[in-house]
Amino acid sequence: MVTSLPNLLTYSRIAAIPVLIALFYVPDAWASWTCLVIYAAAAITDYLDGKLARAWGATSMIGRLLDPIADKMLVTAVLFMLAAFGRLQGWSVLPAVIILLREVLISGLREFLAGMNSRGLPVTSLAKWKTAIQMLAIGFLIVGETGTRAFDGRLPVTEIGIAGIWIAAVLTLVTGWSYLREGVRQAITEDDPRAPPPAKAAGTFG
Repeated sequence: MVTSLPNLLTYSRIAAIPVLIALFYVPDAWASWTCLVIYAAAAITDYLDGKLARAWGATSMIGRLLDPIADKMLVTAVLFMLAAFGRLQGWSVLPAVIILLREVLISGLREFLAGMNSRGLPVTSLAKWKTAIQMLAIGFLIVGETGTRAFDGRLPVTEIGIAGIWIAAVLTLVTGWSYLREGVRQAITEDDPRAPPPAKAAGTFG
């Protein structure tokens, strides 16, 4: 199970992080496009590893452990690099902060719920939309002005990425509040047997 294809995809997502970071330090246009390709491939593995594991019955504890960690490491690393290289600056840094704080919240909730008889938290369609928009926005920001020049200035790549990251941040607040509220409700249920039981989970965190 440790070397199953779904787990290998998860490992590849972690292995891609130092390569992505290194490419930010290369000023040439090819580096931005290569960074985008690697990031897009990593994002696709995020979708494929869980889907393949469920379809093949190849789910494992190591996969359940590393999959969310790999996602958070990838997003955190790229957002930090975007801010460091000025592709997120000023007010545009705020949505990145919101997204990262939500990741801390989700990690805390996971650790808390793991210690109690929890049914987990359901993945909502809104959370899936948030993830998709966030991934696309980050992709636009990775290429930034290099992408704008490639389209002779007709496509404001950076501005599209910034708009997308703001939309993702708003959805992040909504879904983060929903998860927090459900986590608190499950905690109250654990303390008070008379409280209504938590809703049945439909999957993992989104």
